[in-house]
Amino acid sequence: MGRVSRYALKRLAMVPVGVVVIATLAFALINLLPGDPARVIAGPLASDTEVATIRARLGLNLPFFSRYAHFMNQLAHGSLGSSYYTATPITHDIRLFLPSTLELVILAVCVASIIGVALGSLGSYFERRAPDRAVRTFIVLAQSIPDFFLGLLLIYVLFFLLHVAPAPVGQLGFFDQPPPRVTGSIMVDAALAGQWGVLWTAVQHAFLPVLALGIFLSAFVAKISRAVLVEALQSDHTEFARACGLPERTVLSYAGKAARVPIITYVGLLLATLTGGAAIVETVFAWNGAGQWAVNSILRLDVPAIQGFIVVVGLVTLFVFIGIDLLVLALDPRVTYKEDR
Repeated sequence: MGRVSRYALKRLAMVPVGVVVIATLAFALINLLPGDPARVIAGPLASDTEVATIRARLGLNLPFFSRYAHFMNQLAHGSLGSSYYTATPITHDIRLFLPSTLELVILAVCVASIIGVALGSLGSYFERRAPDRAVRTFIVLAQSIPDFFLGLLLIYVLFFLLHVAPAPVGQLGFFDQPPPRVTGSIMVDAALAGQWGVLWTAVQHAFLPVLALGIFLSAFVAKISRAVLVEALQSDHTEFARACGLPERTVLSYAGKAARVPIITYVGLLLATLTGGAAIVETVFAWNGAGQWAVNSILRLDVPAIQGFIVVVGLVTLFVFIGIDLLVLALDPRVTYKEDR
């Protein structure tokens, strides 16, 4: 068994422990905060008797540790409970909304990686010259503008003024029929069904939210890319390669290989963070993803939905971190972990 496989098995064996920790923190955070879901469900005009009836029906009158034991028992059987409002299983809602968020996040991170690495490479190669100053100006401006405001600005310019982008009404237009559901991602499902017109419509509607998130995130990718590439271009092995008369293209290739590990790590961290952090952009563009669903659940104190969202996002984050470690371990033979030494 290779070192990558051995390390992967050890990390995967720790996933259940991570899930228990995340679930415990999520339950404690939600249930110890002030607020009465029964009162919110009953409404402001409900009597105390009606509120008490709802509280008993939902099990909110049980002791804290009894509710925690029930929640963990459900989790052990693959259930996250049911919504207080719709009685729909939370796992069903997660399967319904999460693919849309992952579609948006993955596309945005890809756009951010392309723009950010390109700008970071340009700035590092022309350090302290005009291109580098332009890149640093872009980084400052892009980091100063919130992603949702950038989205509103793009809507105003590209949709309202120039009419080159569709209305921000969701993943498809009002009169477009979604493809048969297979993965939950409209683009993937449309491609699997061979509905190329629907796929093109989905790409057009994804253009604005992906561009908004991509530009916002590209500033962070450009910043880290510039920093690590400047260091790589000034390293001893790069200077030695130049002294040996190697072509500049080869020298840049060496620098890129030396800098790829921190860049990949940082992009992976952005991907993990954005899975649960794209809610405002989803709301602006009516994307109907997991983030928007979670915000609505928080506003109405739908405790099982909030807990389920935290657990699932935490699980996705764990797997992203494991994937980053395995990718770094496979790409860079210099990387060793404790069990390899």
